[in-house]
Amino acid sequence: MQNHDHGHGMAEDLPRIEALMARRRALKWFAGAGTAALVAGCGGSDGSSSDVAVVSGSTPTPTATATPTPTATATPTPTATGACIADPTETAGPYPGDGTNTSSGSTSNVLTVSGIVRSDIRPSFISSTTVATGVLVTITLTVVNVNATCAPLAGYAVYLWHADREGHYSLYSAPTESYLRGVQVTDANGQVTFTTIFPPAYDGRWPHYHFEVFSSLSNALGGKYAVLTSQLCMPEALCNTIFADTTTYPSAKSIFSKVSLSTDNVFGDNTAAQIAQQTPTFTGNVSAGYTATALIGLAR
Repeated sequence: MQNHDHGHGMAEDLPRIEALMARRRALKWFAGAGTAALVAGCGGSDGSSSDVAVVSGSTPTPTATATPTPTATATPTPTATGACIADPTETAGPYPGDGTNTSSGSTSNVLTVSGIVRSDIRPSFISSTTVATGVLVTITLTVVNVNATCAPLAGYAVYLWHADREGHYSLYSAPTESYLRGVQVTDANGQVTFTTIFPPAYDGRWPHYHFEVFSSLSNALGGKYAVLTSQLCMPEALCNTIFADTTTYPSAKSIFSKVSLSTDNVFGDNTAAQIAQQTPTFTGNVSAGYTATALIGLAR
């Protein structure tokens, strides 16, 4: 009779079932542990992909890449555009000598006198040869058209006149003299140059040059045809320097201390831009003299 190892009842099978279940749990635990080890070996983390390739060997150290330092770009220096404005019309004053007024009952018109066209205006040229003394100034005036991008105006005539170092005007308070008056014609650059002296301060007035501009020399010599009558004001610091010599300018220092641009009856109502253009630029010194430049704007 064959003996079979089964069919012995629940009491006999229960231990076998429990042993079988324990063995299956053990196998399941080992399988889970192996999977966890595999994931850890792949470098998994939050957001990692499970298909990252695993490369054996030492992990290369990343080489730092230098961040390029931005190269500073120089800011372009603005180029002067040669901006200009129209000079304001100013009074010719009581001593123009251009035929527009009278002195002692007669009309003075130096513009019609031979010899008025000259660059050095220091000597008298009519009935006297007296040379006006004072600090030397060579001034170049550039006449431009403000309606044509400050283009130079060639062939225009400029008549320049002013007081001597004591505040006198030739043909008037210095009636026998004709110095410090002259006419020049603008060249292709719209420029004229005069050799003269630095003007003084006199009662009630800031130091200044008078000038008139004519569209041609013939108009200038005919008189009364000026397209602009105006004035140039002297720089304050330079006035203080020059007037410190009370031998050359005997009364200018004390008078200048009592006047100002803001109260001057000609320059006092001008804008800052007008004053800037009406003020010549000076270089040089008292002993050797000064070179000056100024722009004269016409609306043509």
